[in-house]
Amino acid sequence: MNDRITLSSREILEKEFKIDARGYRLQEVDKFLDIVIHDYNEYNSIIKELAIKNRELYDENENLKNEVRNLKSDLEALKYTEKEVTNVDLIRRVSQLEKIILGNTNN
Repeated sequence: MNDRITLSSREILEKEFKIDARGYRLQEVDKFLDIVIHDYNEYNSIIKELAIKNRELYDENENLKNEVRNLKSDLEALKYTEKEVTNVDLIRRVSQLEKIILGNTNN
């Protein structure tokens, strides 16, 4: 998984301590618990790092979505403008042709 984590959940679950005359060896238990505490601290650090990275990626994704939305809107506006200009040009051309034709017919 991560080289910062020493113990797996299975190792914690299956850990057996040697029992001496008064119970478990305190130093052995303390060393093991120190490792467990270290791992939990590392897990918390990893979770915080991933949460920050996740938030950054979420924000970036939202910004990109907005940018795409704006670009699509701009593209649609541009298409409409191009059609409008083309239609205006066609109307002008037709008008000029009508003037030429009607002008020639009247002569």
